[in-house]
Amino acid sequence: MTHDLDARFALAQTIARTAGAVALDYFNRRETLVIETKRDAQDVVSIADREVENLIRAAVAEAHADDGFLGEEYGLAAGTSGYTWVVDPIDGTSPFVNGMPSWCVSIAVLRDSKPVIGVIYAPCFDELYAGADGKGATLNGRALVLDPSRTIRNAVTGIGANNYVTPAFVGKMVESLLEAGGNFIRNGSGALMLAYVAAGRLVGYYEPYMHAWDCLAGYCLVREAGGWHHPFPVEGAQLTRGSPVLAAAPGAVDDLRKIAGL
Repeated sequence: MTHDLDARFALAQTIARTAGAVALDYFNRRETLVIETKRDAQDVVSIADREVENLIRAAVAEAHADDGFLGEEYGLAAGTSGYTWVVDPIDGTSPFVNGMPSWCVSIAVLRDSKPVIGVIYAPCFDELYAGADGKGATLNGRALVLDPSRTIRNAVTGIGANNYVTPAFVGKMVESLLEAGGNFIRNGSGALMLAYVAAGRLVGYYEPYMHAWDCLAGYCLVREAGGWHHPFPVEGAQLTRGSPVLAAAPGAVDDLRKIAGL
């Protein structure tokens, strides 16, 4: 089983860099892309998202044909090996198409309903975040270990929002964080902000509704760096539905759970 995990961990890192290079090429000529909308005018997708996901699917299928695969663009294909890859080919498509660097390739692998591999690659910064069960987390090979002295009051929290939740709910969560002495950023990529939690750049991240492909890689990274995350339901059809997402460094867990009501 260790060998199986190691092989997939190595593959996930290789795929992330390869996929990231393809996505970066599209980013650098983004004015040629045809941008489509999904649920509303803020929820966008392009051929770059689809091509990158197809590249990742093909690489996984070639190496581990029995593994399951869930991607944001093409959905779930069940497997028989006990492993399921959960992928967002470009998390932060809105920043991507608008010329901002805050987007990434996010790759998680589940085993026994647990995210045992998390790899997030941010091509514009050439930053590879990688973590696996029991192996710790790294950023470009440097070990990530969270500082327990960091709290919402002496560090910055990431937040996310979308049209699955009401403006009033979003306003209240911002108000609660500020009233508790915290401050926040939002960069348009939940996966990347979760990677920033693992790296200690943010002390936590909260989004009231998020999908598995956006958060599971980041959850693995945060856990392996010594942080905490709220459980995400992955059994059966729940894997394809949204859920609240919260991850935090040790010193911010209690405050953020209270703010999020989790």
